[in-house]
Amino acid sequence: MPLDEEHKDFEFERRFFCRRLPEKLTREETPTLIVQSYYVHEDNYALRIRLQANDYGVPMSAHTDALHTLLESGDRFTAASMTAKGPSVGGTRYEAERAIDVGIAQELVLRGGSPIVKNRYGIWLDEDWWNLDAFGDKNAPLIVAEVERSGPVTDLTIPDFCLTEITDDARFSNDGLADRPFSHWKDTFDQELAEHGPHFLTNFGYNRTERPEDGH
Repeated sequence: MPLDEEHKDFEFERRFFCRRLPEKLTREETPTLIVQSYYVHEDNYALRIRLQANDYGVPMSAHTDALHTLLESGDRFTAASMTAKGPSVGGTRYEAERAIDVGIAQELVLRGGSPIVKNRYGIWLDEDWWNLDAFGDKNAPLIVAEVERSGPVTDLTIPDFCLTEITDDARFSNDGLADRPFSHWKDTFDQELAEHGPHFLTNFGYNRTERPEDGH
């Protein structure tokens, strides 16, 4: 079986916690607005409906309510999908995604699930495409950077705006954030980071890392 066929329903990614967006890299970029809702978000299993409006971001803050944003921006959404996810293990996660009608997706999000809202920026760094997600509502001011490849993400150059790795921290998965928003445990995480310091996984080959400019 060809490699891409064997792995077509799996995603390979590494994810990192950031204090803020790297303005020098995102200043000229218009983000994609994403509103998504989780109908299953337990034990790292998830069923998700996602809507996205390309090249149309909105200001993200603790007051950026997902459903209000959906209603205000509904005619700008250009794509929608339904995705089933399995648990993440070592940067690998089962993810079967299917495109669905935008109007149907909007109605489903309005009718149920646990919604989140975020702006997504995309940038090239070295040979990798990075997504930088700035969350709103109860997940503000969380910033997560992630890099995805068609196979395991090994020998990665980790940029200095990535403070610590959260690849296998289920709290930071989007379905985890739908269940327990970042604002509910931000202080606990800050304390963990202050006590134990940043860490990066070492089972993905060679990491090249730089000390973050903003410290803890």
